[in-house]
Amino acid sequence: MDWAAWHGAYDQPGSTLAARLRAVQEQIRLALETTPPGPVKVISVCAGQGRDLLPVLKDHPQRDDVEAHLVELDPRNASAARDAAAALGLRQVDVLTADASLTDHYQGLAPADIVLLCGIFGNITEDHIKRTVSFCPQLCATGGTVIWTRNRRQPDLVPSICAWFEDLGFERQWVSAPDLGYGVGVHRFTGEPQPLAPREQMFDFVGSDKLRNPPPQNA
Repeated sequence: MDWAAWHGAYDQPGSTLAARLRAVQEQIRLALETTPPGPVKVISVCAGQGRDLLPVLKDHPQRDDVEAHLVELDPRNASAARDAAAALGLRQVDVLTADASLTDHYQGLAPADIVLLCGIFGNITEDHIKRTVSFCPQLCATGGTVIWTRNRRQPDLVPSICAWFEDLGFERQWVSAPDLGYGVGVHRFTGEPQPLAPREQMFDFVGSDKLRNPPPQNA
């Protein structure tokens, strides 16, 4: 999968990805509106080109309060996000080119007020989705918001993902309708954040193409 070219679907009017992007951006705006006055910490895992967050911050009244940490493995996407943040004058946005699955890259910023897990759950196995959710009490501050995405193809895991979050002290704020072709979920953390475990891998990013078409097993 060419993950830089994949972002082109965001620019196609009427595409499912463009619709999902608008839904995610709206939920980020709502999450920012509910944060207390003062600094706002944001973590974006597998941030891509930063299109979820950066356009929201462009004209947002809290833009200068947001300290954002974007982690993205693809150097082309990370460079695009870095350039976009600089062009918008978002000096408190840091873009790290690194493996976003590793907890060490969030040391010093977690727990955050907003955690973005967008474009991940459709590219990892069900077991690793559940494992990633299990790290969210370490990534998210009390009262903080997790915004996540997952396709609605069968088997539809969105109900299970909601249950996994809610078992860990997250309250469901909003989930997109099941007939839209994409899934966006928003959960708010009501518990106490846990210390972030060092040197842990939250997930193995397999890719949706490989999940749908696994290679044949050797005889």
